[in-house]
Amino acid sequence: MEKILERIEGELKKAFLACGYEERFAKAVLSNRPDLCEYQCNGAMAAAKAYRKKPMEIAAQVVENLGEGEVFSLCQAVMPGFINLKLDEGFMADYLNRMAVDGRLGLERQKEPKTIVVDYGGPNVAKPLHVGHLRSAVIGESIKRMGLALGHRMVGDIHLGDWGLQMGLIIEELRDRKPDLPYFDEGFEGNYPEESPFTISELEEIYPTASLKAKFKAEDARKAGMAEEEVAKREAESAAFAERAHLATRKLQEGYKPFMAIWQHIMRVSRADLEKNYRNLNVFFELWKGESDAQKYIPGLIEDLKAKGLAYESQGALVVDIGQPGDSKELPPCIVQKSDGAALYATSDLGTILEREKELHPDAYIYIADKRQELHFTQVFRVAKKAGFVAPDKPMSFLGFGTMNGKDGKPFKTRDGGVMRLEHLMDDINQAGYQRIMENRTATEEEARNTAKIVGLAALKYGDLSNQAAKDYIFDIDRFVSFEGNTGPYILYTIVRIKSILNKDKEQGKDAGKGLILPAASDGEKELMLEIARYNDVMESAFEEKAPHKLCQYIYDLSNDFNRFYHDTKILSEEDLGKRKSYIRLITLAKDVLCACIQVLGFEAPERM
Repeated sequence: MEKILERIEGELKKAFLACGYEERFAKAVLSNRPDLCEYQCNGAMAAAKAYRKKPMEIAAQVVENLGEGEVFSLCQAVMPGFINLKLDEGFMADYLNRMAVDGRLGLERQKEPKTIVVDYGGPNVAKPLHVGHLRSAVIGESIKRMGLALGHRMVGDIHLGDWGLQMGLIIEELRDRKPDLPYFDEGFEGNYPEESPFTISELEEIYPTASLKAKFKAEDARKAGMAEEEVAKREAESAAFAERAHLATRKLQEGYKPFMAIWQHIMRVSRADLEKNYRNLNVFFELWKGESDAQKYIPGLIEDLKAKGLAYESQGALVVDIGQPGDSKELPPCIVQKSDGAALYATSDLGTILEREKELHPDAYIYIADKRQELHFTQVFRVAKKAGFVAPDKPMSFLGFGTMNGKDGKPFKTRDGGVMRLEHLMDDINQAGYQRIMENRTATEEEARNTAKIVGLAALKYGDLSNQAAKDYIFDIDRFVSFEGNTGPYILYTIVRIKSILNKDKEQGKDAGKGLILPAASDGEKELMLEIARYNDVMESAFEEKAPHKLCQYIYDLSNDFNRFYHDTKILSEEDLGKRKSYIRLITLAKDVLCACIQVLGFEAPERM
């Protein structure tokens, strides 16, 4: 279905061409003076320079050719050359009626849908999700869902950290705790147990213990008063354990069967826990790949980079220059192999790209990670294109996000200063939502708890997504769960309010839901209609700009327009059945648009609050 802005610009193009001007000047924007007009065209200002005429003269000519036909109720040229436009009420009613019967609410499917890989996970196995994983998950999921809504084939990949030193650390810590396990018996010849030798809780305790054991800090121990003899002993033990962990990692990566069996246990136990926690966030991945999947591509890509003369030795390491003409500053080369022959994150990411090119043939890539990773991804993208792993014109985008901070402006921590687990954060916001719901005292305990989970998720995700991704933001649980202001619960409350009106309409037996939307009879009604009509344009632009916050702003504005209309209009007490049917049809469409948007943002609305 044609976007409202396309229709407006279509009329403007005809008028500009009729006056002898190029159609490229026929651009329309939402007016920043809604008291004067609804849309505005500033093309006469630009055309004046090209045609050496006064802007007002061009604007007057265009307005004369536009007239006030079926699209516009007002076309006005104002100094110094703006064209003010208001849409005809009948045209608007017709547009919304077509939206209402369209199965996609007027959202256009792409004529040439693309396969787009979205890399938005990145957790390490054997470790719990914490608040640092929140932003990549909710931003990535929303962008993926926007692309799906527009008809693209979106492939979300979690890209697990599953092949580094942490695996060797876990293996050796497990050896110290349970030396009698068959994995550590070199003479064992049977099948390894199918049951894991650890639970997720044990695994999450094993890794940090092993990590600390391998990183004994002698200086800190001395400051704490530890005797020098004990320091020397602990230092030697730590070095020996670290060496064992490195050896175990290398043996694992060489395919040593006992350690591969342990690794498979780690993967199964970790994935089950990760799936549960991501499911609670309403986040899902099409692919559960990890760094391990890319390893088979690394030897070949290293040789390829050498053969093409791109990789050269620098201080013992193998590097690739990434500088390009036009760079504003010198960028360091990408290290693809350390002096000891080990691969790095960049090498793993390049191997993953080769795998994706082979298996998925994507048209574009979107990577979502902390904005401090920008240089890393710049290096990876440039090496991939320089080496011909991907086509030079293939879009490879990095969306870097800021940090979630506490009220003190510092990265969000627990009360004791630690990194908060994501599931604990969700518990806290669910409890806050429950307390807010129980203030009304109309829900049962069970209903309140269930509703609190829905409201809590909306509060958490909207609180994040309503901020521009690249910016840091303050996590304020009290503000996020508020039913007032620019919050997720306010959006849900608006939807629930509409549902309540529609239920009462059915109970009264008016059958008003089958009516047609009539031309607006008030300013508030028209403002609501104008906002609804922007749905397809906002969805498309938010996806193109990778900006979920624009979709949040849209549904906040739409909710405000509905609530103003609701307070100014007697919907259920309207005696004119035609008007009542029109109102019901209009607010039904508003609800459907709001629900479609929050589904894309990754949450839903309850039946009541």
